[in-house]
Amino acid sequence: MKKITILDIQRYKDEGRKISMLTAYDFQISRILDGCGIDILLVGDSVGNVVMGLENTLPVTMADMLHHTQAVVRGRKLALVVADMPFLSYQVSIEQARTNAGLLLKEGGAEAVKIEGGENVEDIIRALTSIDIPVMGHIGLTPQSVHRMGGYKVQGKEEHQRQKLMADAAAVERAGAFAIVLEGVPASLAREITSHLTIPTIGIGAGVDCDGQVLVINDVLGLSGKFRPKFVKQYVQLEDIIRKAVTDYADEVKAGAFP
Repeated sequence: MKKITILDIQRYKDEGRKISMLTAYDFQISRILDGCGIDILLVGDSVGNVVMGLENTLPVTMADMLHHTQAVVRGRKLALVVADMPFLSYQVSIEQARTNAGLLLKEGGAEAVKIEGGENVEDIIRALTSIDIPVMGHIGLTPQSVHRMGGYKVQGKEEHQRQKLMADAAAVERAGAFAIVLEGVPASLAREITSHLTIPTIGIGAGVDCDGQVLVINDVLGLSGKFRPKFVKQYVQLEDIIRKAVTDYADEVKAGAFP
């Protein structure tokens, strides 16, 4: 097996091979996912919700992302590691965007960064790709825009929204991104965008016709409590398994049965 690069991700689309992507936030999960043949490990700013217990992704800092990216990079051998650029790490200026994206590669060890937005961040994506920082785009339901959207709502239901997202996708590709995440958009729109772009699309709540799929690992493993988006398939309920193991341990300690 050889190391996966952004060139492989493009080749997978060209060959019609579906791309698998999951979030990872620490060394052990990274090690396990990498050993299972996952193509891309995304160090998402969803670490704020999933690991840090925050209400949304907005408070996540560059220091947080560097810390978790470094841990994930230590655990993988083959997968491509993409790190999210957190809120206000790229929106203020192109100079700041270049510096922070560069840090995620130089100090974090990531091989690409992910940026939310379409036409509004076209210049930023172009500025990064022009200095050889690979960028993955992200349009549709963009969590950093939660307040503008009035919550986590499906985007692209109305015709004007569809046209805007088509324009956003074209802008991301035009700026030089190597792939784009489509989140929370109707399947028909995701299919249309995928057919129009030459770069791969990776869907989350966007139907089956994207070139790949991504989910939050905690949702897949049943470690998200009662929260479960409609589009998530839970492959195991680890929360129940962990609760039983820990309860058995505690009972045995109290009873003097362990050690």
